[in-house]
Amino acid sequence: MDIRLARIDDRLIHGQVATVWSKLTGVERIIVISDVVAQDTLRKFLLKEAAPPGIMANVITVKKMIQIFQSGLLAKTKVMLLFTNPQDVETIVRSGVHLDSLNIGGMSFSEGKTMITNFVSVDQRDIDAFLYLNDQGVELEIRKVPADRKVFLMELLTKAKKA
Repeated sequence: MDIRLARIDDRLIHGQVATVWSKLTGVERIIVISDVVAQDTLRKFLLKEAAPPGIMANVITVKKMIQIFQSGLLAKTKVMLLFTNPQDVETIVRSGVHLDSLNIGGMSFSEGKTMITNFVSVDQRDIDAFLYLNDQGVELEIRKVPADRKVFLMELLTKAKKA
């Protein structure tokens, strides 16, 4: 599997992903990896319909992603992996999926979370997953769109801890 982009964005496939990121990365397939979304028939249908023309979209569970990766089924396919949270990313990395970098495009604020940018909010579970990914050498960068300047997540977490 030729992973061109791994991204956390709880909005999943939307205008920025469908247009800018998919063109920039030259992907053939967008794979949404979420146990919750994979069980929601309507949401799965809408996400598949939101994919740009010529790009296949799939919505699968975390377990299915690991099985597909290990099988080599998509070995030569250029893919974008989309996640809703860092815990799912941690799970696939622990299973042997190698990621050089992880783009964080949006994590909504909810009760118990702290805003670290105007579009990224985290709780302790998120931080723990990001710390694991960082320890594995995964670059953790925040950008909504490719033209944005990279902001390194670990620098923001370090600053937040000192404050």
